[in-house]
Amino acid sequence: MTIESIGFVGTGAITEAMVRGLLATPAYAGKVHLSPRSADISSRLAADFETASVARDNQAVVDQSDVVVLAVRPQIAKEVIEPLSFRDGQSVVSVIAATERQILLEWIGADVHLVQAIPLPFVEDRIGVTAIFPPDVETAALFDALGSAVQCESKKEYDLLAAASALMSTYFHILDVATDWLEDNGLDRAKGQAYLAPLFHGLAERAKKSRTSSFGELSREFTTKGGLNEQVQVDFDKDGGTTALKQALDRVFARITG
Repeated sequence: MTIESIGFVGTGAITEAMVRGLLATPAYAGKVHLSPRSADISSRLAADFETASVARDNQAVVDQSDVVVLAVRPQIAKEVIEPLSFRDGQSVVSVIAATERQILLEWIGADVHLVQAIPLPFVEDRIGVTAIFPPDVETAALFDALGSAVQCESKKEYDLLAAASALMSTYFHILDVATDWLEDNGLDRAKGQAYLAPLFHGLAERAKKSRTSSFGELSREFTTKGGLNEQVQVDFDKDGGTTALKQALDRVFARITG
């Protein structure tokens, strides 16, 4: 990666995950400039990493950085971004959720090279997958260093993956419901969690290794005719689980696309 300096406007959880992921790997050896906002996080990062420093203000972050990552909450994005002066041609990566590209460009007010991205918390451990739009070699390399990047060819592709990323809470909710059920039936809760987490992790690893198999094929691979897995899947579908999931994705996609 050839980025010499990267700056973060906004220092929330995603910024911390990205910085820790980047600076824990030799793939990035440049400087990191941090917004003074969320002083506890920015000061902690500066204390933990020699190449990370807290800037005087957000304008200093922009001035000192080759690449600027916009990582503020959408509710305050306009008031934070609009007063800043960017350089024409500067690389800007927005990780701000549910904010249209054209609106971001209007707030920025300069002819910047803007890429939107959806990094997930796992980038801290460099196992995250990040959707970016439009396709961009430099930004893809940045997120490949944090796991892997998926370069979307269209805004619709990007929005669809954004909708799919909204499944994270539901994933943990399914595990929580299953743990509740185990506990209700007499199993110690800690044992339930200790069993389910590796079980689902193993399934994810199996899916990653099966480059030529669809999820449908994997589902059939783990299903025995008349067996227990088939029974749960049939009940899930019959009781409206599949329909509810698709309807939820439809609704979140509609929200993302306005």
